[in-house]
Amino acid sequence: MKNTRLLVTNALIAAVYAAWTILMAPISYGAIQARLSEIMVFLAFYNKKFIPGLAIGCILANIPSSLGVIDMVFGTISTILVCFAMYYLPNRYAGAVAGGIITGLIIGFELHMVFQLPFIISALEVFAGEVAVLVIGAMIFGLIERNSGVMNYIKDKD
Repeated sequence: MKNTRLLVTNALIAAVYAAWTILMAPISYGAIQARLSEIMVFLAFYNKKFIPGLAIGCILANIPSSLGVIDMVFGTISTILVCFAMYYLPNRYAGAVAGGIITGLIIGFELHMVFQLPFIISALEVFAGEVAVLVIGAMIFGLIERNSGVMNYIKDKD
């Protein structure tokens, strides 16, 4: 029963991440982006068992990207690394900065390779959008932490 619940939870996380990204498409893709669905990576801050749902959500979200498979690969690698950074860092704001750095470097490199954009500029633009979204996410999850019922559900019980 516990495994079924985790599987369903990860499927829901993947679906919400992908749908949120696709619905917000004008700001979810490109050199200057603010992928609001990235707020969900804070789930990994509390429980590493949600990383598969976040990774699958990223793969699904990047299917309609203009970069297709390349974005599916680079974006998913970035999301997985951000999730592990979130899980192992001591506070949400450190996770937000680390997430911005990781995403800026990986997606900045992707944009540099595909579009021959200057790497530093691409990395800084992606970093800025990611950090802005993740700082908002850190604040939102600070409020969520006040709800013990929600926290009992998402916190790692191992």
